[in-house]
Amino acid sequence: MSEMNRNDEQQQVVEQGIHNYSSEDKWVKPADPLLLERLEWFKDQKLGLMMHWGPYSQLGVVESWALVDEDEEWSRNEIDWDVDAEELKRQYFGLNKTFNPLRFQPELWADLAAENGFKYLNFTTKHHDGFCMWDTRTTDYRITAPDCPFHTHKYADICKQLFDAFRARGLAISAYFSKADWHTPYYWAPDMERGTFTARGPSYDPQQYPELWEKFVQFTHEQIMELMTNYGRIDVLWLDAGWVNDYRSQNIRLGEVVEKARKIQPWLLSADRTVGGPYENLITPEQTLPERALHVPWESCITMGSAFSFRYEDNYKSVRQLIHLLIEIVAKGGNLALNVAPQPDGRLSRTAIDRMKGMGEWLKIYGEGIYGTRTCEPYSSGRCHFTKKDGTIYAFYLYRDEHEAVSEELHLPVQQPFSRIDLVGGPDELPFRHTEDGIAVRLPEQEWTAPAPIAHVFRMK
Repeated sequence: MSEMNRNDEQQQVVEQGIHNYSSEDKWVKPADPLLLERLEWFKDQKLGLMMHWGPYSQLGVVESWALVDEDEEWSRNEIDWDVDAEELKRQYFGLNKTFNPLRFQPELWADLAAENGFKYLNFTTKHHDGFCMWDTRTTDYRITAPDCPFHTHKYADICKQLFDAFRARGLAISAYFSKADWHTPYYWAPDMERGTFTARGPSYDPQQYPELWEKFVQFTHEQIMELMTNYGRIDVLWLDAGWVNDYRSQNIRLGEVVEKARKIQPWLLSADRTVGGPYENLITPEQTLPERALHVPWESCITMGSAFSFRYEDNYKSVRQLIHLLIEIVAKGGNLALNVAPQPDGRLSRTAIDRMKGMGEWLKIYGEGIYGTRTCEPYSSGRCHFTKKDGTIYAFYLYRDEHEAVSEELHLPVQQPFSRIDLVGGPDELPFRHTEDGIAVRLPEQEWTAPAPIAHVFRMK
């Protein structure tokens, strides 16, 4: 395949670092009953904690992408010091020599997540830059290498420490892994076809250099199997870099390694993002959510701040905005993987902690309408969103801010006949009446004379 065609295909997968997502018709239902059972389990979880973390956090710039000359127009808009492209790459790849997150306390992260309603961790074991956050034998570009100052720390194997801490608190593990690797010479090979110019794909045509490409395939398989063998139970293998896939020139024989991993972990779900086919068990919108309900397993990865990587000054979404996102995603059948970027010193920012606790406070009261639910028509309609569980329908009526006026009577556009409606977190058996296009529920006086809540949540039977 020509370089131009390969680049055109890659552009369709990711633009300005944001991946598109597969359509429902590309989803393939697994034949294995255990995997079908695990997909139902996944759909129950609703809220995951995603974390992009690596040496790049020291600079507070985009993860990995500034390395790519092809994407310099957008990926280097934060590079505000006087440096040319080649020096920037040297500086970036040298960040491992100063990465020393001495204030990393995995137990605190796990406690924070577990206490505030998060059900699983999605952690970047390796982003496209190739830096490994586990004790791999495949490369010295890793957190435990002698030239990384953190290698002597008791928590040096970051993946092990995080996975163990989160599992100990009952949370599941989703292991993010980039299929591309811009550090290994098996992918970006020095002095090959492109010279020093870097693009998302390999620096050579795999069909012209099959022996070199096979080294990359074996390198990738070995890394995946290390994670699947040495790091305890993994519930999801979450695969990024959709331009690397078995249907184009970059065939890494993914099915081969996933099936090998499932001999060890037969429950393993795989998310081969944007690729479709039998190994994209989950569809993964990024920084967006579908306009309509999807009736296949899916998960939106959305940032709490403005970016996946840590920023020294960032604009965080409010608790109200985050809960509204979660409600709409769940009403449309998905999970929210909320990305919280750790600081380079190993802590989470005070603002991120505050937001997580705020979400937890809300979920402790209203989580019954979130966890373990399924979609319910009309799904999402204006400010109203619906879920169902065990014969009960939950209706969420959202308010943009606390100053918004609250009506004495709220209209819910749902047609089913109900005999009882309760206000979750409030009085039971509210007065209501059926209308031509739904139900009108009367709120108790203390609700329409108080500041507008994040949402009014109704339990309807």
